[in-house]
Parts: sequence; structure tokens; C-alpha cells
Amino acid sequence: MTRLREHVCKHVRRGPRRGPGHRSASLIAMALAIATIAAAPGCRPPSSEPRVIVLGLDSLDPGIIDLLLSEGKMPNFARLRTGGAYGRLTSSRPLLSPIIWTTIATGRNPSDHHIGHFVAINEKTGEELPVTSRRRGVKALWNIASEAGRSVAVVGWWATWPAETVNGVIVSDHTCYHFLFDEGASGSSDPTGIVHPPQRTGAVLEKVRRPADLEAAELARFVDISAEQAARPFSFEDDLSHFRWALATGQSYSEIGLDLYVDDRPDITMVYIEGVDSSSHLFGHLFRSEGLSGELAQQQRQFGRVVEEMYIFADELVGRYLDAMDDNTTLVVVSDHGFELGALHSDPSKTRDMRRVSERFHKIEGIVYLYGRGVKSASRLNRPVLVDVAPTVLALAGLSPAADMPGRVLDEGLDFEPPQRSVASYETGAPRADSAGSAAAHGDAASIDPAILEHLRSLGYLDTASPTGDRNLASLHVEAGRYAEAEAAYRKLIEDKPDDGAIRTSLAATLGFLGRYDEALEQLAEAERLSPLNPEIYHNRGVVFERQGKPDEAVAQYREAVRYAPDFKPSRDALKRLTGSADAQGPGTAAERLAAAMCERAADAARRGDYPKALAALDEATRVAPAYSRVYQYRANVAFLMGERAAGIAALEKALALEPDNALYRHNLEALREQNTPGPADTPSE
Repeated sequence: MTRLREHVCKHVRRGPRRGPGHRSASLIAMALAIATIAAAPGCRPPSSEPRVIVLGLDSLDPGIIDLLLSEGKMPNFARLRTGGAYGRLTSSRPLLSPIIWTTIATGRNPSDHHIGHFVAINEKTGEELPVTSRRRGVKALWNIASEAGRSVAVVGWWATWPAETVNGVIVSDHTCYHFLFDEGASGSSDPTGIVHPPQRTGAVLEKVRRPADLEAAELARFVDISAEQAARPFSFEDDLSHFRWALATGQSYSEIGLDLYVDDRPDITMVYIEGVDSSSHLFGHLFRSEGLSGELAQQQRQFGRVVEEMYIFADELVGRYLDAMDDNTTLVVVSDHGFELGALHSDPSKTRDMRRVSERFHKIEGIVYLYGRGVKSASRLNRPVLVDVAPTVLALAGLSPAADMPGRVLDEGLDFEPPQRSVASYETGAPRADSAGSAAAHGDAASIDPAILEHLRSLGYLDTASPTGDRNLASLHVEAGRYAEAEAAYRKLIEDKPDDGAIRTSLAATLGFLGRYDEALEQLAEAERLSPLNPEIYHNRGVVFERQGKPDEAVAQYREAVRYAPDFKPSRDALKRLTGSADAQGPGTAAERLAAAMCERAADAARRGDYPKALAALDEATRVAPAYSRVYQYRANVAFLMGERAAGIAALEKALALEPDNALYRHNLEALREQNTPGPADTPSE
């Protein structure tokens, strides 16, 4: 009955937008259709109020869209580009989805909305819990519209569980994790709060596709896999399973959102699709990469076209929403950030299981497109930023943006005069309940789906190198020049975690901005004791020494940073500026410079999976400079990748003998000695 009602509603509303092959209905059939509409509870009469669809497509990169547009592979984005308004959206760091999508939904900065990471911390147990809607400190578009008497439908948006009470429907971001437990893996999870209103939970979950529902023909478009691979049990640790989840979830949320737009006729529809982001983390290094060998070549044969096909899949989703739109609707398509595709990781073991590292490969530019009612054709948006989206959506919906929203209405892409800011603030009355506390303080822990943490961890988002919520919020104080507030925030964090060297490093940087150099050096000394491999410690110390007029001491610290993290760009840039060479060991002898170049050739070959070529380059480097310790470090990395643990240990022992004070060599040697069997779970650092 739902499908019949959907068809009837579309048939009547779209009028002149009927597709090819439409047959004229008889008078009797038309009468029956009208009677059906009157009886169907999901069909609302047409409204004169403007409607808006916000389609959030995570990680769509503007450069990749331009490339595929030039090849004719994204016709619906071409339609948006020529018939609407477009701009590259400048995002803000940290490039983490819950933060950015909450900024988009609220029009407020993270210091106001309080969503600082993927997780919150249970204050009683220290356990990490996925961040929830109760953590958000300000109203989102769905709250503002509901209070204005407008209707909403929100599907899959970050940090929407538990679903809030709104004038309409919220299908929370827990929906497509919940179904994983019904397959017997972990028992069933609590459906409380998944959907508002709760009586619609069953109907929503019936529309959710499971990974196992994807048939071989559907998967064949994206991957080349065997029947045995397809039959593996579900796990986020398995890359194919993870991709199947991303595709099934994208299909589910898209379909649910489209059904709600057609059946419920909300004034504002917001749908979030993660698929391109997860696929880019899993397989982005394979995108049009050339010259791969060994394991990487096999990965590319099986999964090399996944990301490109997911971009095309996203284009098809846009097309479905375009086709469903009535003449009173504006479509807003937005991506939170871009993604560096086709870039091989400097440590090949990180891509052995095809997972990337945290947000490292995110790029600062996303996209925003406007199309439909009220939009100028073929217009360009002038440097839009995250906080501009919410005021623009409100204006398109005929609502006033608030005066305390820092963003602007993107009126250069509109063909009407947007409403004046007649509302001082929507944050009136008492603060949002529970917004400042931890998730666990509100009883959320009992209903958390463990699969959410498994998903985030498997993509590297919960890597210890990635700062969590309150640290991110403190860093935003630094970026805004609020150094006193940042110092207070970091000192509070140190009270909670006195042995966290990364927090002390950040506090030291803040103290440096305040000109309190002696205090900064004290914090860095303690941070080095706790986390000696963190390159930021040495870089920040180098900055302090430069400001104190000690260039030689600064160079020594920058070299120490590059010694432990050869790709650490801030210190490499500083060394280049001060010495003309970004090498950790300085210019060195002619033999060492030649050996260093050979090591880099070996590293490039290893990144592409060509281990024999890498070893040949290292053999030559050893012949040229047998006392150059880096040769043995690189040889240990290649041996590890080849599964030759004993050879890796021997190489690191040689490196440490040549350079006894190198904490990196010591750390990696201990890690290899502790391993019973080699594998990617305990990868030595570079």
C-alpha cells in the first residue's frame, strides 16, 4: 500500500514533470486516484510554502567531480552545474564528520554546538561512546523549523540519536547500525530513540537494506570478487563487508528520505549519505593509481573501481531527487570536505588491509550546489563556508536566519530577496537539556550499538593520534586566537589525563602563542618523556627556540621531528627555510645523500607493492653507505611487509647499533620482538 500511495502522490504532484512513457489516465482512473489520495494518511495537500531538500554527500571532492564531469560520467551534477548555483565549500579543521555536519545543520561553530569528535567519554568509566544528539548545545534546522510550525524529515544525519521530538520524522544515524544485530552476531540492540515518532520505527526498519541483501549483480558493478569472498560473515574489520554496509546504508537512507519527501511532504527534508567517504577510506589509494605490484595490484584488480562507481552512484541519487522534486522545492547538495584519492600511504602496511589513517587524507574543500525554486541558473557562489549553509536553507524555506548565526545567506545564487534577519537568536529560553554533559550521564550507554564504534575504529577515526572532542574544541580556541580560553581548556584536560603527552604538547603551543616560553618548554619536556615519538614536541620546541633567537637549537629540534616522522611537513618546511635542506640528518656526505635518494626509491617501490625492486635499491644503498642507519630502517620496513620478522629484527638491531639514541628504532624493534607472528595489526612506525 505504501508503494501504491507513493506512486499516486507523485503522479498528481509532479504534473508537467512526468517522465517518458507516461500514459494518460481515463476519467475513471483519475477519479479513483483522487479518492485514493484523499484516503491516504501519508499524502498531504500541496502547500504554498517553499520546500527544501538538503542532500548531504560525505567526502565528495570537487576536483574528482570536475574530472568525472569532464568525462560525462556525472550527468546529474552537470544538470546542477548548468541549471543552478555552485561553489567550492571551504570546510574547517578538524575535518571530522560529526563536527562538520553539525555545523552545517546548526549554522553555529563547534564552540557553540559542542560536538567535538565521533565520541564522548563516559565520565564514570572512561569508556568511549558515540556522540549523541544530547551533546549538541544549540538548535538544529529541524528544531528551528518545527518551532516555526514547519514540518521536517531528517534521515541519517550525524549525531541525531536519540531522535528528538520534532514536527515530522527523524530517522537517526543509529538506524543502519541497529539492523546488524538482528543477524545473530551480537543479539538485538535496543530500538529506543532510533526513530521519531517511535510508532514509525517498524515501518522505517522494513525499508532498511542489509549488506546480505546486496545481490551478486549489484556488487559486480563495484567489485570483482569470488563466491567465497561474497559468503564471508559480516565484520567491519573485513573491507568487503564494510563496503557492503556503506552501499546498503546509502541505498537505505536515500530511499527512506525520498519516500518521506514524497509521502509526508515535509517543508525541509535532510538526508545524509556516507558511502563515498567510507569507500574512499577503504579503497581511495587505488583510484586510478598506476604501476602497482604485488598485494596492491591484486587489490586494484578487485576493488580499483569502487570509489569511481560510488561517485557515479551519488550522481544517480541526485538524479532521483531531482526527478521527484516539485516546482516549489529547492535542492541543496553539500559535501563536508574532499578526499585525496590515488595517493599511496607512505607506510604501505597501512593499506595492506585497505584502510586509511583517520582524517589524514581529507581535503579542506567540499561542494555546495543549489538547484530549483529561487535559484539563479549557471551562477557561482562566492567562497561559501560551512556556517553559510544553514542561513541559506532557512532563507530558501522562507524563514529568517538568526542574527547570531555567523554565516551569511548565499544570495548571489538566489533570484529573490532573502528574508531580513528579524530573529535575534533561536537560542532563547533555557539551554538545551543535557547538552553540556557526557553521553553516559544521560543513560545513553545502555542503548549504544557497539557496531558504531567498530565502524569508526576500522576506518582509523578512533586512532589515538586523533584528538577527541574536548581537545578539538580547545584547538578551535587556538585557531580563533582565544589563547586564554585554550590554556584553561588544555589545563582541565591535563587534570583528567596527566599522562597524555599530546595534550601537554598542545598546551605548550598555546603558551608559546602567549609568549610564555619557559612554561612551554617545561610542558614539552614532560611531553617528550611521555610520548618521545611525537614530532610535534620537537617542532614546537624548535618554534620556541626560533622565537628566542636560537636558530641552531631550533634546527636541531626540527631535524629531530623529521627524524621520527620523515613526512612531517611543518618541520621540513622550517628546515628548508633555515638550512636549505629538509633532511633530518642535514646535508651529510655525498655517499649518504646518494644512499638517501636510493632509500626514497625503495620506499616508492614498497608503496606500490614492488618489494623485490625495493630490496634491490636498498642493497645498492648499503653498498654505497654501509654506516647510514636509515638504510636499515627502510630494510626493516620492507622485511615486515614481506612477513620476514627475523630479517626485520636484524635490520633494526643494525640501525640501533649505528644510532643508539634513536627512540623510533628502539620502539619498532620492541614491537617486532613482541610479535608472535607478523601482521598489519602491530605495524612498526616509520
